Amino acid sequence: MSQILVRNMDPKVVTRLKARAARHGRSLQGEARLILEQAAGHSLEEALAAAEQIRKGFGRRRFPDSTKLIREDRLR
Repeated sequence: MSQILVRNMDPKVVTRLKARAARHGRSLQGEARLILEQAAGHSLEEALAAAEQIRKGFGRRRFPDSTKLIREDRLR
């Protein structure tokens, strides 16, 4: 597992992070780790795999083309 060190953090930011961590029941380190993981996002492969799982969840269901409804809504 890799490590990262962030220097020269504004004390106000650290205070807000500590408060956020407390609200979520996590340590400051745990909260910062989660924020960084979310900010880094997913790889293309992970995103495609998640999209495929969602598609499979719909099975053979088909959905109507909503273009007409969107156009009507825009004209209102």
